[in-house]
Amino acid sequence: MKLESKQMSELSISITVADRPYKLVIEKDQEELFRNAAKLIDKRIKEYSGSYAFKDKQDLLAMVALEYTVSALQHEKNIRESELVLNEKLTGIDQALTGLLKSPVA
Repeated sequence: MKLESKQMSELSISITVADRPYKLVIEKDQEELFRNAAKLIDKRIKEYSGSYAFKDKQDLLAMVALEYTVSALQHEKNIRESELVLNEKLTGIDQALTGLLKSPVA
């Protein structure tokens, strides 16, 4: 039963990146995400091609991959830092509440 459910939620699509078609099997709810990602990649390739000298599209794809990877790594770093700050604040709140609960009532 689970296998049928999984197959029903999958979708076979074809997207084009850098003028090359790719056939993918994805979850149905991710179709828009994949199509938007392909559009963003192509947009950045066009922007790079207008700004930099390049031998072929592989050079442009490498630059786009580097850009998006650096961005993803920066976002991950920001999330980790935010989680640390949040954990410190929550620990402070927990300690303050624990102190209040343990103190004698006047």
